[in-house]
Amino acid sequence: MKKFLFALIAISLSVGAFAQAPVRYIKRPSLSVNFFLKDMFTANLIDKTSLSSVLSKNQWTKVRDMSPGLSLQYYEGLSEHIDFVGTIAGSYVKFPFSYTSGVSASKESRLLLETSAAINIKLLRDNYFVVPYINIGIGASMYGGTYFAAYMPSGLGLQFDLGEGTYVNTFFGYNAQISSLALNHLNYSIGIASPLKEKKEPVLLVTPPPPPPPPPAAEKDTDGDGIFDNSDKCPTVPGVAKYNGCPVPDTDGDGINDDNDKCPSVRGVAKYDGCPVPDRDKDGINDDEDKCPDTPGVARYQGCPIPDKDGDGVNDEEDRCPDVPGVREFNGCPDLSGVLRDAAKSIYFTTNTAKFAFPDKAKSKLSIAIDLLNKYPNLHLDIEGHTDASGNDKINIPLSQNRADAIQKFFLDKGIAQDRLTSKGYGSEKPVDDNKTAQGKQNNRRVELVPSFGAK
Repeated sequence: MKKFLFALIAISLSVGAFAQAPVRYIKRPSLSVNFFLKDMFTANLIDKTSLSSVLSKNQWTKVRDMSPGLSLQYYEGLSEHIDFVGTIAGSYVKFPFSYTSGVSASKESRLLLETSAAINIKLLRDNYFVVPYINIGIGASMYGGTYFAAYMPSGLGLQFDLGEGTYVNTFFGYNAQISSLALNHLNYSIGIASPLKEKKEPVLLVTPPPPPPPPPAAEKDTDGDGIFDNSDKCPTVPGVAKYNGCPVPDTDGDGINDDNDKCPSVRGVAKYDGCPVPDRDKDGINDDEDKCPDTPGVARYQGCPIPDKDGDGVNDEEDRCPDVPGVREFNGCPDLSGVLRDAAKSIYFTTNTAKFAFPDKAKSKLSIAIDLLNKYPNLHLDIEGHTDASGNDKINIPLSQNRADAIQKFFLDKGIAQDRLTSKGYGSEKPVDDNKTAQGKQNNRRVELVPSFGAK
């Protein structure tokens, strides 16, 4: 009876020592061959109407009108619930390009090559016979060796386990258009996948016996500071009892120990009893290096503020007219918009032409702008031409552009650089008054000189 009990205890210990590692169901690298049907019409019809309309009117594409194809897929498990899927597929289709692509629909079948990288998000692990999954990824295609496109594949599938890592996959997919030459369409596929590698056998974990307890250590004082090693938190460095055998700490590492440091958690200098050099104006530049210690400044001016020579409230680094008082809206330059607006109001053109109606008056007013352009080298002008709503923009836009160009040419002839001028005709796009009255139309027929200041 005793021998039987000892044998039972020995068997129990052996089972505990050789426990098997928990099984993980991660798909081995596998290759799948698939047959599919490509539906190029139903998705586009759903986009134009609705799913309920397509179903109720029985407009779903018939199998005879779908294009067959073959694909190869590479599978590899990333986790128990996520597989990587790489696909290359080929089929012959008549590609119905979208009218927005600018390409006519193909009248004959051509080779459509597709490739994609995606993941299958499985709702169950691979140890179940049927595993539903969601597919999402990114892909590209080439049609007829000429047209290249990008799309985003997604869909729903069912995986059926045939044993030994072999699976049958059925899949309903939707390829969403990304680029202009792509087209929303559907795929229906079935295929079989088999592993490329043999299944690894589970590893048996052997629990080693516990090590014997260490012999009791003799009391010693390695660093000779009078505190035994078993009570010394720094047994190899001489210290003091106050800090359990460790040296007086220097928390901030500034070379001044905490007992003598008035700022023990902030690096400082001996001159200030372990505290940092003060910064009274809080500008990040300490008082020993700050030439304006009571006024916030910047390092490149040795702690002083950025200067403002013209006293207009815009500092010299942001002021595009640093020697002339200006306003912030014009980057420190004067506001010339009112003067230029008044000058532009006196410029009139002969009806339906870009010729000045009153040349002397127009040139006199434009001379005001010339003087400003010569006075302020950073001044740029946007010359805008506008018309009333009479006629249509096929006439009004070229007319307004020609009028803006006429004023630009006047400035160029006076020696103003091309890169300081722009001209654009807006036709009737930007009215300033009601086009229903004669006065309103006259106000809308105008030229505007819009100032801006470039870099210094």
